[in-house]
Amino acid sequence: MNPAYATVDHVFTVPLDHAAPHGPTIEVFAREVVDPGRANERLPWLLYLQGGPGGKSPRPSAGSPGWLPQALKTHRVLLLDQRGTGRSTPVTARVAARCASPGRLADHLGHFRADAVVADAELIRRELCGDEPWETLGQSYGGFITLTYLSLAPEGLKACYVTGGLPGLAATADDVYARTYPRVRDRVLDFYARYPGDEPLLRKIADRFTAGDVRLPDGDRLTVRRLRTLGLALGMGDGFERIHWLLDEALDAQGELTDTFLQQVMVLTGFTDNPLFAVMQETLYGQGAGPTGWAASRALAGRSEFAEDADPLLLTGEMIYPWMFREIRGLRPFADAADLLAERTDWPPLYDPARLAANEVPLAAVVYHDDMYVDAGLSLSTARQVGATRVWVTNEWEHDGVTASSGRVLSRLMDLAAGRA
Repeated sequence: MNPAYATVDHVFTVPLDHAAPHGPTIEVFAREVVDPGRANERLPWLLYLQGGPGGKSPRPSAGSPGWLPQALKTHRVLLLDQRGTGRSTPVTARVAARCASPGRLADHLGHFRADAVVADAELIRRELCGDEPWETLGQSYGGFITLTYLSLAPEGLKACYVTGGLPGLAATADDVYARTYPRVRDRVLDFYARYPGDEPLLRKIADRFTAGDVRLPDGDRLTVRRLRTLGLALGMGDGFERIHWLLDEALDAQGELTDTFLQQVMVLTGFTDNPLFAVMQETLYGQGAGPTGWAASRALAGRSEFAEDADPLLLTGEMIYPWMFREIRGLRPFADAADLLAERTDWPPLYDPARLAANEVPLAAVVYHDDMYVDAGLSLSTARQVGATRVWVTNEWEHDGVTASSGRVLSRLMDLAAGRA
């Protein structure tokens, strides 16, 4: 049987700091994927920019990720492990623990934002394609990177497709979380409406933590606030069901928490595979407008409906809180450095509004009307500020629509960018 895909692994050596090209280097990994029947053809490149931050690119298998078969009809795809993720000199808890000081670690982490990913991509493009521009597909945070790419190096781009990832160009972390909490509240209430029994079940589980010490398999204490971070999944197409079936096996016949439940909660809330998601989350909104200052935590303090003793008990979303870096094993080595990042005031801008307004690279974006993670209002405002942009607004899919739609989202975006729709 012929393989579904032909693949070639690439490893590139890049500067840690592109402003100091002769300084320390790291490796960046990318996997080239092509239809085996077209492996020897000259095909246009499509660079995939994964969501996150801190997420490695998907590992291809037959029919997966869902958009890949559609892309391979016309393109040679490059699945990039963004710096610090997957096989790209990964930033892990073990690496952080070996760092000489919190200040050194914070300085190191400052080189893992979207501007550095774009500089890596341009170095890779020139090595693979020479002067020929390529196309990009940016999912979620990959869309944020796309706008940085269009700001810093539009000459490297032929067309861009963004799925659920148009950022507010001037939005601060405070702006973002002021909009995010109401959406998360509404999503949790929708979850309870679909599965009414899960509301009292979650409260029953939470009451066990206040009555006694509950430990996860790795020794971390399971608290109400850690339990609530399970809500991160609710913005995906299968998120309601993932949480429902997790809770379905939470208690045994004696009313005790099951080993299965505790193991899954540890994995789902531990950030072992992607600590950069937590570490870098609020740095996405740092652009010289003052410190981010743990904006999600400050916003939470002003919302009584999210109190741990409120009824109903509300889960939280992708917000990151300072307590996580003291209470979660996989994040503890980053704790002091994360505080320093939250205090930093000199973040360089990630977007160039003037250059984006004059943009001529075709940009097609889908905005998910009910997106829990990326505010549709901010996305539509950005679309009006960026030249050569066409937007499709839909509520047919959740945030993972590009994968869940089996290629239909990508196909439509390609038609939009080419003027066929």
